[in-house]
Amino acid sequence: MKIFKKEVDVLSLVTLTINNKQLQVEQGTTILQAAKLLEINIPTLCHLNLHDGVENKPGSCRVCMVEVEGRRNLAPACTTPVFEGMVVKTNSIKAIKARRTVVELLLSDHPQDCLLCEKNTNCELQTLAADMGIREIKFKGEMSTYPKDTSSASIERNLDKCILCRRCETVCSEIQTVSVLSAVNRGFETVISPAFGMPMVDTHCTFCGQCVSVCPTGALTEVNNTSKVWDALNDKDKFVVVQTAPAVRSALGEEFGMEVGKAVTGKMVASLRSLGFDKVFDTDFAADLTIMEEATELMGRIQNGGRLPMLTSCCPGWINFFEHEFTDLLDVPSSCKSPQQMFGAIAKSYYAEKMNIDPKNLVVVSVMPCLAKKYEAAREEMNNDVDVVISTRELAKMIKEAGIDFNSLDNEEFDSILGESTGAGVIFGVTGGVMEAALRTAYEWITGEKLDDVEFTVIRGLDGIREATIKIKDMEVKAAIASGLGNARTLLNKIRNGEANYQIIEIMACPGGCIDGGGQPYIHGNYDVLSKRANALYEEDRNKPLRKSHENPAIIKLYEEFLGKPNSEKAHKLLHTHYTCREC
Repeated sequence: MKIFKKEVDVLSLVTLTINNKQLQVEQGTTILQAAKLLEINIPTLCHLNLHDGVENKPGSCRVCMVEVEGRRNLAPACTTPVFEGMVVKTNSIKAIKARRTVVELLLSDHPQDCLLCEKNTNCELQTLAADMGIREIKFKGEMSTYPKDTSSASIERNLDKCILCRRCETVCSEIQTVSVLSAVNRGFETVISPAFGMPMVDTHCTFCGQCVSVCPTGALTEVNNTSKVWDALNDKDKFVVVQTAPAVRSALGEEFGMEVGKAVTGKMVASLRSLGFDKVFDTDFAADLTIMEEATELMGRIQNGGRLPMLTSCCPGWINFFEHEFTDLLDVPSSCKSPQQMFGAIAKSYYAEKMNIDPKNLVVVSVMPCLAKKYEAAREEMNNDVDVVISTRELAKMIKEAGIDFNSLDNEEFDSILGESTGAGVIFGVTGGVMEAALRTAYEWITGEKLDDVEFTVIRGLDGIREATIKIKDMEVKAAIASGLGNARTLLNKIRNGEANYQIIEIMACPGGCIDGGGQPYIHGNYDVLSKRANALYEEDRNKPLRKSHENPAIIKLYEEFLGKPNSEKAHKLLHTHYTCREC
């Protein structure tokens, strides 16, 4: 008999038997949790472990039905707690037939366009049907039909494919606290939707894409921009450049069966060059540029009695959130554009000028881990700095479509002059990374001394909210980091209520930061993946010859030749923005 118990826990134990295997677990454990301890797989659809210990377990799909001795009806494993002496059969004929019937019923009200679906081969309903050997739809009847919501630049909704698992509702309401999605209507007409069926673009959706990440079917997908990229690459009159965000390199390999947490920077560059891009650049360059501008802004606020705390402004998801939810604090965020937008602005001005390219013929493509980046690029105040944004998943699709054997590619280097970066730029992809990069530069600027130990480990980690006081000579810099919009709300409410006193705050909309962006490879509730992706970026940082943004020679040259100095009039015109009250 196996005993599963936390050493510090004094709760009473429950003895039960699953498939003739006896075990002891803590009281309150569900059948599903107990079965996992024995490595017994019970299929699920609605159940999913989310961030911060939140579980989606409405018990609505009934795919996890099991047989419990002495119980007349089958029990949903995800919501049924164990009891002393419980005997469970997960693989009885009765349970298997019930699950099969449930999946067949779901398929009877589901479009049969799997080959054309964005989630083809990555759909959990499709996988279940295949595992259960379902080859025909036995139940014929009325099918629900709804118009597609293609109103936003980031997320597409196809309610015909919604199976009412409520994962999107839970992550939107409990993790992100945005609460755009909920059940509307009743009975057969029930759907998960914004209130009154509003288009997503008319809601206060932040377009973080976490709903897309957890959707088991094609009901929620990113807006696919790959055709726009192919068109640009095929246009001989266009000079097409691409930038890649730091978090992309730590996850892209997963799409090609490579081990989780393996950085594939060189292969990624090689694949992009093979796709036909004229130049392959690194968003890390623009991350270094962002630090130059943000660190200067922060020092100016501290030294001149400006508005504190200053919030970093790299994440468009939390900016959207801020503009809807905290309109009274619009003077708090840094005025800096995100690295994505800074890159586009520099590419279409400085780079175009140096290369003698008409900016009208220069196409800037971004590969981002984030779906909100699509929305950000489309914002009017961004002046079309970036033309097309694709996700990590979309890049993987393009590589496969082109027939490129990703795993066999030799490593290649980014092009200059917008491909040179420091380790500080790499760690932007991890929550706390922007803060750490800013502190590396601020320390040397404030003290005039060389910073030997550049790793501020005190602010690292994947906890939703972290606080730290960093000593910079005689100055104490109080910092806070939040990842996930629910945690951001908690932190911002403390500021609003005068309960917190910080100089600088970093917020990332997605839990864990960009490594868990809405455009990254699906992790299906396995959040151990995030720490491995984070470690890949920290390792790349450690292997960089330069690890401070202000040491980047290409950045130094950019200011000498073009911008003048950080926060100059020209820098403000190109690299800074403003925020809008979305509720006014």
